[in-house]
Amino acid sequence: MTNDDQYQERRNDYDVTNSVQVSSPAAVLQAVKAIFTELYPHSAFDSVWLAFLDFERYFRGEDPDYYAVDTAYHDIQHTLDMTLAVARLIAGFERSAATADRLGPDRARLGLITALFHDSGYLRHKVRDAEFANGAEFTLTHVSRSAEFLKSYLPTIGYAEAVAVATQVVHFTGYELSLDSIELDNPKDSMMGHLLGTADLIAQIADRCYLEKCRDRLFPEFVLAGIAIETGAAGTFVRYRSGKDLLAKTPSFYREAVEFRLKKSFNHAYRYLEAYFENENPYMVFINKNLSHLTQILESGDWDHLRRHPPCFIPDPHGETRMTRLALARIKMLGATNKLRLKGGGNLQPVHA
Repeated sequence: MTNDDQYQERRNDYDVTNSVQVSSPAAVLQAVKAIFTELYPHSAFDSVWLAFLDFERYFRGEDPDYYAVDTAYHDIQHTLDMTLAVARLIAGFERSAATADRLGPDRARLGLITALFHDSGYLRHKVRDAEFANGAEFTLTHVSRSAEFLKSYLPTIGYAEAVAVATQVVHFTGYELSLDSIELDNPKDSMMGHLLGTADLIAQIADRCYLEKCRDRLFPEFVLAGIAIETGAAGTFVRYRSGKDLLAKTPSFYREAVEFRLKKSFNHAYRYLEAYFENENPYMVFINKNLSHLTQILESGDWDHLRRHPPCFIPDPHGETRMTRLALARIKMLGATNKLRLKGGGNLQPVHA
């Protein structure tokens, strides 16, 4: 069981229990394998093990067809953290469900593989995506791109028959499709989708450095995606003026969108973690801590309390700086420099902040 001291001592790139280094593919592989083996002691883990190796190969830029991941918020750590959360949710569900309702090893393996590649849509193909400078430009379509990636990838590891399901359940991690429009014949596949969508949300928001990452990394991604500053026939609409503005709007986003998904769309699937952690849920503890801390900052106006400097796990050591510069260049291109400018610490801030 966890306690307050463990919550306080958590390291920046470790999971909510401070026991698994979620920036390390090897550490997460070991943790996920232990969970899977305990659940299904007579089932092979080889395909998931291979998927971990391939995930690392693709995201580190070791595949000849793809550039390495270059989105500083949606980095290697995020995917590994989310995949570990999926494994724990699967374990909690299997312990809670009646025998006939359990997912079973085949579906669990597919869920874990889909988790590893749920953000593969951010990867830039060296030929097809030559006109793009950063994977964040695919934000609005990255889940569909991830589905296309899985469609090509799964047959290479013997999962051709699972393509139809995987390319649907991955959409539970995004907003490109209405969740009601996702077509799945088996309720167990829908449950796996709920677990994937839940893990994607809670792993992000429970990250020890979630607030700093939103301010310094997610905001530039949103600029490059055309979300922070939206252009159209009616002109330019600035949705988020800065990383601070993004954070200022985060509590309402959580209440209106995230909670709805977690509790309604995904039917409280996060509570399966209580079966895994013996009646505790450290993910929700850290989510509440982050939101409470953010509320205190917003009420006091003392942004100096956001002082963590989390490492960025993308292969390019200058990748975060490059992404921020690209975001600034986009702002200048849109003629929005009267609304935003680059300020110290690599953070895009409004002129009159």
